[in-house]
Amino acid sequence: MNVFPEGFRHLPGYLDEAAQTALLDDIRAIVAQAPLYTPAMPRTGKEMSVRMTNCGTLGWVTDKERGYRYQDTHPVTGKPWPPIPASLLDLWRSVADFPDDPEACLVNFYDARAKMGLHQDRDEQVFDAPVVSVSLGDACLFRVGGTKRSDPTTSFRLESGDVVVLGGSSRLAFHGVDRIYPGTSPLLKNGGRINLTLRRVTT
Repeated sequence: MNVFPEGFRHLPGYLDEAAQTALLDDIRAIVAQAPLYTPAMPRTGKEMSVRMTNCGTLGWVTDKERGYRYQDTHPVTGKPWPPIPASLLDLWRSVADFPDDPEACLVNFYDARAKMGLHQDRDEQVFDAPVVSVSLGDACLFRVGGTKRSDPTTSFRLESGDVVVLGGSSRLAFHGVDRIYPGTSPLLKNGGRINLTLRRVTT
């Protein structure tokens, strides 16, 4: 049995197949306006293994020169991010238990070799709103721990259509993706996993 930090919720199969397909269409429309690009780590400039984009009034970005931050334009095209689709706003309102809508939705694309090291989502101005994460496509091995990097972690599999909510004291829990399980979902024609992360950024 998985032991999760307080306030952490895993909602398996929250989106059925039809809802996943419809949401994928929304994401494709976002990527057409705000293309996926490869972000780089602060200071070292090492490229991350995921490609990413955003939608919403703000988008999370990172590069060697200026590091982790939010900004209102795509770092490659210079254009404003497209709006968050109604489908994702409805999902947030259903699971977040928070009065205000998200301002940012980070879109990460994982190919078969991509992963994401343990990290905290802490570039926002306040942490009273939860982080809501949606999985589409191939399954992954997701890991979550406590608010210290040295805290014990729990790993479990996230499938296409699963939703995770990091609220309460788990809002600043360390979490990451250890691996992708290729060929576990037919949703994406060429395989891979899309992760959508909805966040409030400002007060």
